[in-house]
Amino acid sequence: MRLAFFGDVVGRTGREGIADHLPRLKRDLAIDFCVINAENAAAGFGITEATANELFASGADCLTLGNHSWDQKEALTYIVREPRLLRPANYPILADAPGRGSNLFTTHSGKQVLVINVLGRVFMDALDDPFHAVDRALNDSPLRDIADAVIVDIHAEATSEKMAMGHFCDGRASLVVGTHSHVPTADAQILPGGSAYQTDAGACADYDSVIGNQKDEPLRRFTTRISGGRYQPATGPATVCGVFVETDDKTGLALRIEPIRVGGRLKETIPAV
Repeated sequence: MRLAFFGDVVGRTGREGIADHLPRLKRDLAIDFCVINAENAAAGFGITEATANELFASGADCLTLGNHSWDQKEALTYIVREPRLLRPANYPILADAPGRGSNLFTTHSGKQVLVINVLGRVFMDALDDPFHAVDRALNDSPLRDIADAVIVDIHAEATSEKMAMGHFCDGRASLVVGTHSHVPTADAQILPGGSAYQTDAGACADYDSVIGNQKDEPLRRFTTRISGGRYQPATGPATVCGVFVETDDKTGLALRIEPIRVGGRLKETIPAV
């Protein structure tokens, strides 16, 4: 199976980048299933039904979220109606968070793909243990027995926590990939147990920016410690960043992982067919 995962879509620029490039990438790479992290899709903060529909129309099969899941209040009700939208699975049980943190999807060819979204705890909002949440989801729909492929999105700040999650899932997931940092890392690899891994997929955003935001306000805050207003997404052409994974049909484990970068300012890299 051929899988694609794209990192945090930031505002209109990110959505337009996905619309411009994803249909061709899906066709040329024969992608069977595509996941996009969309927690910054609505003006850089959260998601709305309209912005989600733009990404679905461009070819996303599933959208994951993160620490900005509820920045747009309509997401609290939209996620209940939209099973293709996932929030972190490790919200505290007593929070009774709407929606779900993992789901099993059926591809056009009838294959089953499990997608799991969790939020890290290091330097982030304190949620329940992400490792326990992932373990529970993997046990409910184990690779090979139920799921033909498993994708884990760990939305986290610390690279150490993301790497630990990769090793924790090794042999039980097809792909473990980090989001949230908005900068693509250069460590795409297949771990010893057969799981593809990259610490951060990067963002779908204008890279003439500070992690996708217009530069003036972040620079003001760093240099003066005084806020001058709300962060605004940068508006230049987006670089669409993600990873491509090819799995073994018998085991569901990775045969190949390669980064994807297309458009905008970063050096282009598209996997060969």
